[in-house]
Amino acid sequence: MAAVAAQHARVLSGMRPTGRLHLGHYHGVLKNWVELQHEYQCYFFVADWHALTTHYDDPSMVPQSTWDMVIDWLAAGVNPGEATLFVQSRVPEHAELHLLLSMITPLGWLERVPTYQDQQEKLKERDVSTDGFLGYPLLQSADILVYRAGLVPVGEDQVVHVEFTREVARRFNHIYGREPDFEQKAEQAVKKMGKKNAKLYKGYRRAYQEQGDDEALHAARALLDSQKNIGISDRDRLFGYLEGGGKVILPEPQPLLTEAARMPGLDGQKMSKSYGNTIPLDASVDEVEKQMRTMPTDPARVRRTDPGNPEVCPVWQFHEVYSDEDVKDWVQQGCRSAGIGCIECKQPVIDAVLAELKPIQARTSEYAEQPDLVRNIINDGCERAREVARETMDEVRHAMSLNY
Repeated sequence: MAAVAAQHARVLSGMRPTGRLHLGHYHGVLKNWVELQHEYQCYFFVADWHALTTHYDDPSMVPQSTWDMVIDWLAAGVNPGEATLFVQSRVPEHAELHLLLSMITPLGWLERVPTYQDQQEKLKERDVSTDGFLGYPLLQSADILVYRAGLVPVGEDQVVHVEFTREVARRFNHIYGREPDFEQKAEQAVKKMGKKNAKLYKGYRRAYQEQGDDEALHAARALLDSQKNIGISDRDRLFGYLEGGGKVILPEPQPLLTEAARMPGLDGQKMSKSYGNTIPLDASVDEVEKQMRTMPTDPARVRRTDPGNPEVCPVWQFHEVYSDEDVKDWVQQGCRSAGIGCIECKQPVIDAVLAELKPIQARTSEYAEQPDLVRNIINDGCERAREVARETMDEVRHAMSLNY
């Protein structure tokens, strides 16, 4: 599926194996993956090389975290029959493309990535003055581009990484997509489409290039995607010819903005392992009850009879995620009038969290008892991923004159 239009059916996303998954991962990522797998051709991967960018000094936790994480994915509803699940390091084409892209990527581009500077601040206790940490945005780009993924699910704070990837792909195509006699080869490819389709393509191309008609651009892409009588190379040429450029070797991905699902932590901040405010997916009933019963509340409620304000209470944020309107009205009225105490207020969300975790943990136990099944799922996924990655690298090597 090398054609640009077809890429928009392919989604790529990954997760670093750096410890226990928690409700923040479930609400922020996994629930979204479960929905996406029904609509797109999804590739979900364990980003174990990315884990080494910050945990290079002690990688011993990566293997077990990898298998635990895959089991959590499956337990959350990610279906290996609908999505390809694989481990990054088992597809060496990621590393090869990363190396080749590093030859053309200006150092200043990496230094300007905002999240690089942010992470340096957050990880002051770690020595991250390494090439691997500086280059991790480019490795992310290689992860995306090696599958020619058209869509990358991200929150608003991660759009910058997709834009960086688009710039890298654009630079690569500009340098290596200028093949000799490109226009002549493109015109020959147009003829292979047949008279009717060739006429349509030319009309769409003219409308886009002369009038900036985006609908014509989308129609032309769909037309190319439907062609059965032209090869991959000709299709890529025609995509580039359509937009007035050279051959498109690495299509530019688009960000797929996901609905903001900010799962609150136990202290009211975003749930994050670095803040120590998480509820793990494998937390026991006693663990959940203890964590949530000791959550901080409105500091103004010193005594049971003191009225409070739900808007400044971390527990209210959990009600916004889990409670229906009737319960939320009960909380608002009871808290502001001191009609209910903080323990009473917490009980509905404790019950809701336990109810959410129960089926996930049941499925986790089932998969944990079948390690061979889990390994076979990953083995199959790695093979499927490598097939796609090899196709991309064949074209990349050819474009860079490395196919001798």
